[in-house]
Amino acid sequence: MRSLASLGACFTALLGASCAASQANITKPHSSAQILPSTFRPPQHFENVNLVRSINLEKGYVRETTNLVVQNIDTKPQTDYYLPFEDAIIAKIGGIEVRDKKDASKAPYEVSLVEFDPASPTQFYQIRLSPALAPKDQITLAITFSTLSSLSPLPTTVGQTDKHYLTYSFSAVFPSSYKTLKQKTKLKLPGADVPDYTVLSGAHSSENSEDPVKQGSTLTYGTFGEVPAGASEAVSVRYEFTKPVNFVSSLERDLEVSHWGGNLATEERYMYENRAAALKGHFNRVQWAASNYYNPATMALKTFSMPLRKGSSEPYFIDDIGNISTSNFRPAGREPLLELHPRYPVFGGWRFKFKVGWNADLAGALRKLEGDQYVLKIPFLEGPKQAEGISYEQVKVRIVLPEGATNVRFDTGTVPIVSSDITLHRTFMDTTGRTTLTLLAVNLVDELRGRDLVVTYDYPWVAGLRKPLTLLAGIFAVFTAAYLLSHVDVSIGRKET
Repeated sequence: MRSLASLGACFTALLGASCAASQANITKPHSSAQILPSTFRPPQHFENVNLVRSINLEKGYVRETTNLVVQNIDTKPQTDYYLPFEDAIIAKIGGIEVRDKKDASKAPYEVSLVEFDPASPTQFYQIRLSPALAPKDQITLAITFSTLSSLSPLPTTVGQTDKHYLTYSFSAVFPSSYKTLKQKTKLKLPGADVPDYTVLSGAHSSENSEDPVKQGSTLTYGTFGEVPAGASEAVSVRYEFTKPVNFVSSLERDLEVSHWGGNLATEERYMYENRAAALKGHFNRVQWAASNYYNPATMALKTFSMPLRKGSSEPYFIDDIGNISTSNFRPAGREPLLELHPRYPVFGGWRFKFKVGWNADLAGALRKLEGDQYVLKIPFLEGPKQAEGISYEQVKVRIVLPEGATNVRFDTGTVPIVSSDITLHRTFMDTTGRTTLTLLAVNLVDELRGRDLVVTYDYPWVAGLRKPLTLLAGIFAVFTAAYLLSHVDVSIGRKET
């Protein structure tokens, strides 16, 4: 199955790309990926002077932030800093972002996958420092990324009202391509119920006899002294997480722009799975109904909450059976709220396929520039907003522009895109078809919710007349055909001469 992991790694190779160029109405994502041999090892131009690593386990996926002080120990300015990942892990990495910790106004550094070789057990992300780091100079990097599908329930089956626990295995020392002089790893957990975690010997830590140190819902490994490049220290933690583990294997999101109607129609189709522990035995509906009176913590999904943009209206909620009436829409206020209640609670191991849609005022998202140019600004990812978080394996966004739109360009900012395409989509009363931009992203999490997608396109006023002219031509053709048919003699009698 190594080829599957390699394929996933290939998908993530473009995660550092955020903007695309358009030429001859064809949009392609930027890529700086390189192919390096399996024997490649990063040159030792840097060392990590100090490193603080924070792993957040409060949601149903892992969110990691590492602040590290990097020093150039070479005699020449250096630009390429390499970040290693094991081959089995790199396909699960999403939303990697690297910034200058001391200068928040600077744009993120360019990050790209520079080694993709099935023979190598380690893959590397290349962080391109700009400007180059001079000899003996230091810079503080803030590296942030998410890891999907890395939490496992233990036990794997639980009763309907039992507590629920997850396990996470990782390295207590930060996997680095360079020597690290000082570091520590902090884990932020959902609560203080942590029955099991790996304890290291006191020799590992230069400050504490007990390693890790537990304070409430926080575990701290280290401080560690000098750690050589490539070192690791395998540990694991088991903690209570009596919430659903929300995972969407596929989200297809369609947005249809109508200049004539002044409307932006949105439809989202979900393939949802609760990755919590499987339900032991059969579902007890009487027990479930009784528990609703005191509302205990549960790993079953009860409801989705979806904040929508101002001006949204006419929502719908449909599954394979049909329309679901157990939903509530609150249109008032600055942020309309759509509450979705599935037909049944979704327990661990259960799946739920559904779609949701709504309309919105186009004026709030579209602006006209000079000449025939328009700019559309919409969220790349909307969807549910859950306290326990939600992760997306694959997100496909389609923007259906008006018929006749040309010169399409897009910018997703910090949202990573792996592919893009422009096609034609034919709908009612179209002639050649409507210009459609399709974007694909992988390994996203709800923290990217609301990040902007900006689409710029040209739409001449003549193209705006295509639809009504087509409609008029159709009506004229019908009346002409009716007139001609009315003058056709269909009698079967003999004509008198």
